Amino acid sequence: MDINFNKNEDHNKLLLSDLNRKLGKVHLGGGKKRIEKHHAKGKLTARERIDYLLDDAEKSIEIAAFAGEGMYEEHGGCPSGGVVVKIGYVQGRQVIVVANDATVKAGAWFPITGKKNLRAQEIAMENKLPIIYLVDSAGVYLPMQDEIFPDKEHFGRIFRNNAVMSSMGITQIAAVMGSCVAGGAYLPIMSDEALIVDKTGSIFLAGSYLVKAAIGESIDNETLGGATTHCEISGVTDYKAKDDKDALDKIKNIMDKIGAVESAGFHKKESKSPAEDPEELFGVLPRKRSDQYDMMEIINRLIDADSFEEYKAGFGQTIITGYARIDGWAVGIVANQRKIVKTKKGEMQFGGVIYSDSADKATRFIANCNQKKIPLVFLQDVTGFMVGSKSEHGGIIKDGAKMVNAVSNSVVPKFTVVIGNSYGAGNYAMCGKAYDPRLIVAWPTAELAVMSGNSAAKVLMQIEKASLEKDGKKLSEEEEQELFAKTKDRYDQQVSPYYAASRIWTDAIIDPRDTRKWISMGIEAADQAPIEKPFNMGVLQT
Repeated sequence: MDINFNKNEDHNKLLLSDLNRKLGKVHLGGGKKRIEKHHAKGKLTARERIDYLLDDAEKSIEIAAFAGEGMYEEHGGCPSGGVVVKIGYVQGRQVIVVANDATVKAGAWFPITGKKNLRAQEIAMENKLPIIYLVDSAGVYLPMQDEIFPDKEHFGRIFRNNAVMSSMGITQIAAVMGSCVAGGAYLPIMSDEALIVDKTGSIFLAGSYLVKAAIGESIDNETLGGATTHCEISGVTDYKAKDDKDALDKIKNIMDKIGAVESAGFHKKESKSPAEDPEELFGVLPRKRSDQYDMMEIINRLIDADSFEEYKAGFGQTIITGYARIDGWAVGIVANQRKIVKTKKGEMQFGGVIYSDSADKATRFIANCNQKKIPLVFLQDVTGFMVGSKSEHGGIIKDGAKMVNAVSNSVVPKFTVVIGNSYGAGNYAMCGKAYDPRLIVAWPTAELAVMSGNSAAKVLMQIEKASLEKDGKKLSEEEEQELFAKTKDRYDQQVSPYYAASRIWTDAIIDPRDTRKWISMGIEAADQAPIEKPFNMGVLQT
């Protein structure tokens, strides 16, 4: 190992340490004092409930842990969006679990809470995964009701999805383990089966105070909508549990009886470890986002040993395409090559840039994977498409459009890993969030934006200077530097992987060594949803 490898390793492991520190804080939800108050009521926290329910908490992946990070500070914050979402196994069956975190504003729904719940339902619908709701929520966060209540992607969409999933035959089980009020009361009752915990769970459209104000009736919440009421009088719920663990045990028993699933037919063999040590990922990946490196060094530490078959190796070399296996699953890999390459014509091509020949190659490869029913894995470290007169005259827009078309119309499941840069149209062509990857994750080294902070600051500064010069003003060299630094600092905050994760532009920021686990569990989920339509790219300019 050389000194550069060691410096890269130190830098990237510091980023990982920062990730783990931030995750530790997020996992505390509303904080230790609120967790203690929660326990004093005889209740488990959202994370404790999920860990108890799953066969093995270690064999799970968490969706959108950083949802809401740095948002809503004026409202006291909303760690993890006030809801915990994990994909794991219950009685050997892969499921997605959604648990309200009542230590965060009593589990109230912020705008990002709605987005995160909808993402969980989207994953369930795409993969036909059973979904389990652990309900403990005060309902919509009223100070922000205008941002969560009425729109298509707001609170009401949850119940629409309940109905659609039921028609699709997707198992939905809900356990009411705390408050379940107003519109939120429909979620468990629109599920296939509903449980309620005695004395701590309650369901009603309006609580006792509102009932008194509305119709003058005096009644306590337990009599109004507690477990005894709904299990023995209204018949709204199906099972009565004595405490949280009893409710979770009942869910396990229900899951144990569910029938087998169909298979999409994705191919799996016995898993092999990568030929190169995944621990070395930290040293291979440069500490500077502008530095060049060989993406094959990353690929060889992610895929099963001796499984890679490169497609069109000598053509369009700024994108690597090839067939491989990850944890035994057959995959097609589309990856940005980050080293400068030399073409047969003797021309130099910049790493991380998509050229016409690379786009053409990727398009053909994506079509092949769809033809063969092979899931696609995109490894992003891209600065965008090549610009300039030569590229424009050569039809870069047309070739880029063909690649975007292939990604958009792909019917096999797609998985995206943002390793480094994810800039501009490169994000789109390499299956960014807008192109429906089943899962999209980022490494701590990722940056997502229209362009890098440095480039954006230069562009914005030139615009500002031109505007001032029109008014007869001129910036001094010192003022220029100050404006540049201020603009770059603001933009750098927005390209951070945490900024993207807080808004659920990605599903998670992960330890690079967990990449194989995420892709393997993602394909296993996708294999439960047979492909229902043929691959068709529609009208395409050739």
